[in-house]
Amino acid sequence: MIKGIGMDIVEIDRIKRLIDRQPKFLERVLTPGEMDSFHEKNGTRRWEYAAGRFAVKEAFSKAAGTGIGRELSFQDIEVGSDERGKPILIRPYSEGVHVTITHTQHYAAAVVIIES
Repeated sequence: MIKGIGMDIVEIDRIKRLIDRQPKFLERVLTPGEMDSFHEKNGTRRWEYAAGRFAVKEAFSKAAGTGIGRELSFQDIEVGSDERGKPILIRPYSEGVHVTITHTQHYAAAVVIIES
């Protein structure tokens, strides 16, 4: 049974500008493990990665019904990849959570479905 569905879309250039102006934004949104992955990337792939992770966290918070705020922070949510590169939720839980991320030249979007 589906417990929640969340979707988010973000402009990649907006995320890049935020990071350029406020480097602490990255530390607020990405967990230490995600930061390591971000720094392993080069060029536009970095901005796509950051925007995609941001979109997943927003989408998860919507699917959970809380939004980002008092009950759930960006640091509470961690996104990884399985052995084939598929995005997976690591925290706060992964059981019954389905994640997909897509990118275009200008946008990153994510959909999260939570099953109970």
